[in-house]
Amino acid sequence: MDLNKLRNIGISAHIDSGKTTLTERILFYTGRIHKIEEVRGKSGVGAKMDSMELERERGITIQSAATRVNWHGLDINIIDTPGHVDFTVEVERALAVLDGAILVLCSVSGVQSQSITVDRQMRRYNVPRVAFINKMDRSGADPFKVTSDLRTKLKHNAALVQYPIGAEDDFKGVVDLLTRKAMYFDGDAGETVRTEDCPEELKDAVEEYRAILVEKLGDFDDDIMEKFLEGEEVTAEEMVPAIRKGTLSMGLTPVFCGSAYKNKGVQPLLEGVREYLPTPMDITNTAFDLDKGEEKVVLESTNDAPLCALAFKLEQGKYGQLTYIRIYQGMLKKGDFIYNQRTSKKVKVGRLVRMHSNEMEDLEEAGAGDIVALFGVDCASGDTFTDGETNYSVESMFVPEPVISYSISPKDKNASANFSKALNRFSKEDPTFRVSRDEESNETIIAGMGELHLDVYIERMKREYKVETIVGEPQVAYRETISQTTDFNYTHKKQSGGSGQYGRVAGQLRRIEEGAENMHYNFVDKITGGVIPREYISSCDNGFQQGMEKGVLIEAPVTGLEVELNDGQYHQVDSSDMAFQIAARAAMKEAMRAAKPIILEPIMKVQVEGPEEFQGAMQTTLIRRRGVIVGSEAKHGGVVIDANVPLAEMFGYSTELRSNTQGKAEFTMEFAQYDKVPNNVQEDLIKKHQEAKANK
Repeated sequence: MDLNKLRNIGISAHIDSGKTTLTERILFYTGRIHKIEEVRGKSGVGAKMDSMELERERGITIQSAATRVNWHGLDINIIDTPGHVDFTVEVERALAVLDGAILVLCSVSGVQSQSITVDRQMRRYNVPRVAFINKMDRSGADPFKVTSDLRTKLKHNAALVQYPIGAEDDFKGVVDLLTRKAMYFDGDAGETVRTEDCPEELKDAVEEYRAILVEKLGDFDDDIMEKFLEGEEVTAEEMVPAIRKGTLSMGLTPVFCGSAYKNKGVQPLLEGVREYLPTPMDITNTAFDLDKGEEKVVLESTNDAPLCALAFKLEQGKYGQLTYIRIYQGMLKKGDFIYNQRTSKKVKVGRLVRMHSNEMEDLEEAGAGDIVALFGVDCASGDTFTDGETNYSVESMFVPEPVISYSISPKDKNASANFSKALNRFSKEDPTFRVSRDEESNETIIAGMGELHLDVYIERMKREYKVETIVGEPQVAYRETISQTTDFNYTHKKQSGGSGQYGRVAGQLRRIEEGAENMHYNFVDKITGGVIPREYISSCDNGFQQGMEKGVLIEAPVTGLEVELNDGQYHQVDSSDMAFQIAARAAMKEAMRAAKPIILEPIMKVQVEGPEEFQGAMQTTLIRRRGVIVGSEAKHGGVVIDANVPLAEMFGYSTELRSNTQGKAEFTMEFAQYDKVPNNVQEDLIKKHQEAKANK
């Protein structure tokens, strides 16, 4: 396969910007489907890429879906990712293995809260992107304002490569700023692209925006800059490589516009994917060489190199576990034996397929740069596969910590086998969905990124496994830390016939400063003169970490501590690994009580959007929930309010918001940071915790 004719791209955006509708049009124009279905279609069929029944009912994307299309000889692997923040790991997974992306923005709402999150994720994985301003047919469409938003809010060097012909009901097509040609989209589904000269009344505006584009391209091409300064004509042929260079370096974001729903502007966007987004060879992918102390190595995008592939997504299909993999280098053939680097197990490639949403086609082989799927391979998300000769591990993706949990049990005790099966499968598929057992109450606890995240899994359990569940009250993932530095000096001494236990640890407990790289725990070994033998230092470290599992106020996990061990004592006979672990654990508890412990709570970044007349009501609903308003902006008769609100106060918020705005406002939220709870809330939490313990 010619890698110059392959693109691996994702389509990402804020919820409800039209990503899935855009993907549906791409499938149609590339001949992958022969009839367009809408996301909330009357036919009940739903969009091709929303293959899950729940997705079709709710009209949102929950799982990222993969497909492959061919656009005039260009192969494009597309992953349609969710926009809802509760499914943020799906976006992370996709971006970790993609080479380029289309950032979809609504022409009315512009850059929204989730657009900012998605953009941050793209930056984390250095993913070059083009922007597509969608919904140009909507009332209040303003692509110039959205392009300006890209510059100010996301700090992109954004430049329109098209000029819209009309807007709102009058949106007819686009003018290509490179060629100055107008494009109209005829036929029942916009499948026929008609090219004409630029309309007379738009010529001045087109020249103005073309000059802005040419000036920006001068930063990437000296010849263009020279011609621009001397007022000479720059041709479309000269501009394309400069736009590509700017896009690949992430120094430029080309902006397209259109209306996927009205079948306008999608084909030029596909040409933009061909011209400006990277091939697998344009991207530097790295792995860690485990034989050389995790030294970074650059992977070669060739079929001749030893195999290195990453399992980035798991799905349970009707034929067993489906594992999506990205092949970075080497070839993968049906019948090959491959090695899982994490488990050191050899597995056989029984079936190799290419996915098209929930349909598949069998393959005999796949090469470097491709995204395919395997059947019947036991692995976890983030595992690296090699041919056994190289000992590489591809960097796994960033997985955020859960912020909310429910206790859950099956209504019918006979359903417990299916209940366990479902939980095992979901936690294997989704690293942000955690399952644990509360030893004291003997309850099963599920934890995740938000109410919607966990509700979807509870609903899936009911539909896919026929398990009705009893769900406890949502529990917020509180944390504990300290507010002042404290010295500790603790001796553990036990003498009761036979060998005793002895260990003394001394040092200092400090709060880790905000912005430190590892915010959770840091151990500083300052032991000199052998007062604690070297073999017991790691025992002390383990003991301190065990002491952080439960805090001293509400038994929440402890975070943000630095422990300095600088003194101690041991006994020739009675000291042991266990003695020092116990000493460190008890020292941690004692020091925490003395260090003015505080409770931290998850704070959510909440964005509420609704009509301007309800601005006061919307702000009141947030302030009533201990929210801090951080900004508001008027947009086309509506208003967008940004606030930081404790997660504990957000339960049932959608009902209150609807009733206070006649159902006209909506909100999104995502985790922002942990922050100290107010004193009165801390006292209530401690009191509730003590009552709950007394009642057990």
